[in-house]
Amino acid sequence: MSAEHEFEDQTEAALQDINKKTGRNMPQAVLTAVVLIAIIVACLLIRTDLFVYLIIFFMVLGLWELRVDFATVGLQIPVLALWLCSVVTLLATYYAPRHLLATVLCTMGSLLIVVLAASTKLTMGNRLTVAVASKLDTSSLGSARQPVQPDGHGLGHASLSHVAVSVFTLVYIALLASFLILPETFGGHPVAHAILLIFIPALSDTGGLFAGAWLGKHKLSPRISPKKSVEGLIGSMLFAMAGAFAVFAFTYGDSWASHWWVPIVMGVMVGLVGTFGDLCASMLKRDMGIKDMGHLLKGHGGVLDRVDSILLCAPFMSGLLWALGM
Repeated sequence: MSAEHEFEDQTEAALQDINKKTGRNMPQAVLTAVVLIAIIVACLLIRTDLFVYLIIFFMVLGLWELRVDFATVGLQIPVLALWLCSVVTLLATYYAPRHLLATVLCTMGSLLIVVLAASTKLTMGNRLTVAVASKLDTSSLGSARQPVQPDGHGLGHASLSHVAVSVFTLVYIALLASFLILPETFGGHPVAHAILLIFIPALSDTGGLFAGAWLGKHKLSPRISPKKSVEGLIGSMLFAMAGAFAVFAFTYGDSWASHWWVPIVMGVMVGLVGTFGDLCASMLKRDMGIKDMGHLLKGHGGVLDRVDSILLCAPFMSGLLWALGM
């Protein structure tokens, strides 16, 4: 065997080992991440409104993913009502003169609409059934199960169960995503706020991924997520701190010297909350017997697999930025 072939075999073996430790196809994951970063940065550089529309677009996709995921266990959410309520809430959060009040009022109205819609058991026809069957066929956790009817009658779910998961979906998507938009409306640093809200949790995930893959020995929660480790959690915090320091230094210049501690607090907070969000998502997927929320993002799974920690961190980071007047 030539030296070139030997090097290729060693590289492939190392890559397979990394893929096994991370639970992802890393080349695909990196390429997808680069494309997403380019799209987000382009939207921010062109106009903040485009960033808002991008959030809305991804949340619409995320709602469909949850629609299919819940349907695999016979639970139904009113996706049309959720689409409408989420879009209205997110647009009102950005464009209304009183942004936070608009978020609160739209969320309250959406709760009423979604609860009523969830009680009617409308279906999406054959398209949902096909999507559910495909989901179960491709899921390593759920491949042994048979597709269920999307109305949930086959599993004996009460109407209250459909209402409960619908309300959860509204809070998870529309309300949490509103906190991704609110920081664009105060402080005078919309681009910096957007970068903090989107890229710091993503950077934290990356730090946790690599630290856990190369250094992880102490399991954080083996029952819920076997690949999570204490070392990965520490890596998440350190990467988030480094990213926050960089953003603060480039954005606020000398004026943030009195707030030098904020990136440290933000890094710890994002590491803890983001990891908690990942564990909650893992527990939800495990209960439903699926591996990923979706398949739209190569190497990452679905949209919600990529943004679960971002969504959960959003209210905490927004609150911190608002409280500091930044």
